[in-house]
Parts: sequence; structure tokens; C-alpha cells
Amino acid sequence: MAQLPEYQRPTELTRDDVELIQHDTVFQGYYRMDRYQLRHRQYDGGWSRPITREVLERGHAAAVLPYDPAEDKVILIEQFRAGAYAHGADPWQIEIIAGIIDPGQTPEQVACREAIEEAGCELTGELIPVMDYYMSPGAVSEYMSVFCGACDSKLVSGFHGLDDEDEDIRVLAVPLQRALVLLKTGKIRNSPAIIALQWLQLNHARVRHQLTSTG
Repeated sequence: MAQLPEYQRPTELTRDDVELIQHDTVFQGYYRMDRYQLRHRQYDGGWSRPITREVLERGHAAAVLPYDPAEDKVILIEQFRAGAYAHGADPWQIEIIAGIIDPGQTPEQVACREAIEEAGCELTGELIPVMDYYMSPGAVSEYMSVFCGACDSKLVSGFHGLDDEDEDIRVLAVPLQRALVLLKTGKIRNSPAIIALQWLQLNHARVRHQLTSTG
């Protein structure tokens, strides 16, 4: 197989090519909204005119897809989501486990913590990194780290979540092939779950062997 050429970043522009004019917090509630006035270097070498952008600041997050290699099942969760309700869609969304990274915690620690809190699911062995990405960089600062980890699906069931966070979460232990059907038919509509399930589909044999050996 021919070797792919090394990726070349298409531009040499960096953070040094941005001039911050003003930065204010314009709203502080369940989330925070900041307003930035700035200008940036353009591709032709000049500068943009000053632009104003509001950015949702909600912290950075970690998500995990628990996978039982013996049963070939994944652990999904279902819960109410205000964003889907506001969009006019079904507000009960099928997702993977996720949570905000608190100061001093690593993404891996958060993934393990949230697996217990949201699903009563204990992850065994080391987590496998899936993807790090920006959720919606045009308007949100949130950076998401997604993992896959081994679990025993026979020990996972019921309803979970923290009362002080108003969580009401149903846990679903689903055969992987059934989860992929849910994905294909549009029953799963959020990016961490889509990315994790597609990644597991692409890497199924390797991941199943790895987690069987180390789980």
C-alpha cells in the first residue's frame, strides 16, 4: 500500500494573528456567555475589520462508550435534553456517558466517574482514546475527549443520575449491531455517541480483542 503524504497544515496563521480588543461576560447562569471583540489576520496578509462574537463557556468534557467484549454489547443512556426540546424534537435522547471536567481532573478520571454516576457502570482496565474535538467551535469553547472502555454489561441496568443535578437517566445495555441500527436510522443524534459508535464499528475486531485481553 502506498504511503500517504504527511499532512501539511494549509495555513501558517496562529493565535498570534488574532488581536483581542475587548472581552466581557454578558451572562452567567447555568452556563456562561462571553462576548469577544477582535480582529484577525486574513489569508491575503491584511487584517479583518473588528468583529464581535458571543461564545458559550460551559467547560470541557469527557465521554465514554462502555463496551462488553464478551457479550458484544455497548452501554448507552437515555435522558431529557433541553436543547432537543427547544429545537422541537423528541427531548429524550440516546447518548453515551459524558460529563464536565472539573479543575484538577483528567478526562480519563471524569469518564470513569461519570460511568458510575450516570450508569452504575464500573470500567475495567485502561481506557482507549477515540477522538478529541471541538463540539461546535463557531460558538462554543467546549473541547470533548471521547474514550472506549471495558465493562460487564450484565451488571449494568436501571435508573441513575445525581439528584442535585436533576439527572434522571435510563441505562441501556444494547448489542452493538442493534446500536448501529439505531445510529443508521437516526435514533442517535448527538456527536459523541455518533463518533464513538462509528469508531467502534471501524475498529471492532481490534478493540474486542484488546479489551478481552486487558479488561
